[in-house]
Amino acid sequence: MTVLALPTRRDEAWRYSDLAAAQALWPPARATLHEVPVGESQAIVLSADEAGIRDYRIVLEKGATFTAHVLALGGALGRVSFDVTLARGAHFELKAALLAGDGETVELVTRVNHAEPDATSNQTVRAIAAGRGTTNYLGKVAVAPGAQKTDASQSFKAMLLDRTASANAKPELEIFADDVKCAHGASVGELDRGALFYLASRGLPPSAAKSLLLKAFISGLFDDLTDENERARIDAASVARLEALT
Repeated sequence: MTVLALPTRRDEAWRYSDLAAAQALWPPARATLHEVPVGESQAIVLSADEAGIRDYRIVLEKGATFTAHVLALGGALGRVSFDVTLARGAHFELKAALLAGDGETVELVTRVNHAEPDATSNQTVRAIAAGRGTTNYLGKVAVAPGAQKTDASQSFKAMLLDRTASANAKPELEIFADDVKCAHGASVGELDRGALFYLASRGLPPSAAKSLLLKAFISGLFDDLTDENERARIDAASVARLEALT
């Protein structure tokens, strides 16, 4: 049996992580492999309400579609990683909310490999950190030689609720084809004081006003879940977590 070596700061994928927490959780107990050799939609939902390291490898064959919804709720270290390979005409969709409380590190690491032409991918990540919490997003899109007509996008937005909170983002493109459309963007900010004042003037307590704005910040990420019970469970978990952060 191969024993995985502990990560170090030299490993780019672990640059911003909490290595002490990782050591306590090592080796990853929930490593998962998803092989998707079909041309129809599939979906997974991750609700990480405790410390853990989850690694996913996804292989999409011609015409396959895979949608991942991620709700990462913290713990000493809550880490989810995806390594995705797309064949011709495949599509990968990722929608994630990373919610870190005081002293917690929540991170998402992705590598999307466009191996053949005409494949598409879209990553939408929203992060919120409070206290001394940290959220990390390291996302790489790699377009292989000959993978023409690739269409890939990454969007990361983070909200810091305290000056002691932090958000790290490293969207990356590695392109070896010339007929592609690839884009990425990242921004980090704080709650709009004007909006908070407006809500306070309408009688909302500060915590309720903050919670309302944060719900709007992550709204829409889980609306396309087809399982209504699953969607209700995820919505309830995210609302409870946001209320706790405020």
